[in-house]
Amino acid sequence: MLRMALKNALRHRLRALLTLAGIALAILSFGLLSTVVSAWYAGADAASDKRLITRSAISLVFPLPINYGEKIRAVEGVTSVSWANWFGGVYIEEKNFFPQFAIEPTSYLRLYPEFHLEDAELAAFIRDRQGCVVGRKLAQRFGWKIGDRIPLRGTIYAGNWSFIVRGIYTGRDSGTDENQFFFHWTYLNEWITQRYPRRGNSSGVFVIGIRDGGEAALISERVDSLFRNSLAETLTETEKAFQLGFVAMTESIVLAIQLVSYVVILIIMAVMANTMAMSARERTAEYATLKALGFSPGVIGWLILVESLLLCAIGAGIGISLTWPAVRAVGQALDNLFPVFNVANSTVWLQVAAALVVALSAATIPAWRAMQVRIVDGLRAVG
Repeated sequence: MLRMALKNALRHRLRALLTLAGIALAILSFGLLSTVVSAWYAGADAASDKRLITRSAISLVFPLPINYGEKIRAVEGVTSVSWANWFGGVYIEEKNFFPQFAIEPTSYLRLYPEFHLEDAELAAFIRDRQGCVVGRKLAQRFGWKIGDRIPLRGTIYAGNWSFIVRGIYTGRDSGTDENQFFFHWTYLNEWITQRYPRRGNSSGVFVIGIRDGGEAALISERVDSLFRNSLAETLTETEKAFQLGFVAMTESIVLAIQLVSYVVILIIMAVMANTMAMSARERTAEYATLKALGFSPGVIGWLILVESLLLCAIGAGIGISLTWPAVRAVGQALDNLFPVFNVANSTVWLQVAAALVVALSAATIPAWRAMQVRIVDGLRAVG
């Protein structure tokens, strides 16, 4: 039956090739769009359940006094505290976007063990007030090396800034963001204090390490209760919830991409159904002959179903195998937008499931009709 189904599928070579090309392209497109959606949630997926983020309860743009750090450190269940400020500088031109953070080096990097940095590089970074640490992908993107001087034009903090690359970190796994830029919070704070004394000694967010991820909600409540009714109230949430807050701002775009990916599958489903319907109509007399020879209607239905499954399996196999090089190419072109752009296992399973749905849906009606053909009506088409 398998050999017969394969010969039937390849009987019209041009039609088969065009159908395979359409399936492969649809599965590839579906995989790319699904990868874009996965990349949108990459930051949230990589978040640790043992890290909390504390920010201003009003908005992220309002800073918090740096002395909050000591009070947070004393909260039961908290193991460590660090802080960071968003910098927002421009490297040469605006299109060269990448995240830049002013951090307290020792405590911050200790909270992020997924950022692997050589001990010598870490020591050099801590010693140099103008030093910075960059991710591996970011360094590759601009050709930076240890010791290079990096100029940034400030937007939030106006002026021309200069940093020296003292370390290049690598990610612990493929889901780690390697496109970030870190420098000393004290370097930024000195500049702010000199020009805007009332804005000095403040932080955009506090990063809190906790002992047990199961106590995240309780510890968050403890932290926020410390500063309730103060001039700078806080909102503490898990790192994942913090990241999802940014995703929610563009949720309509994510939904649109998901909708397009499903429309692609529906289109190829219609094309595949038309192909199978044409094939079944052309073989009406053959199916009637098989019935006259004693083959049951179930065998006729299985022949059509296996033919559809073979076409979709071959086309989907091509599309899935092309997904990895396509994702690498797209990821390199969009690394400023998607720092983590990898094919997830769930994406591959979705592609397989989509191909299976297309195969079964396209073959159902033609198989049912072929099974219902009467021998006399089918053989009448011969004359």
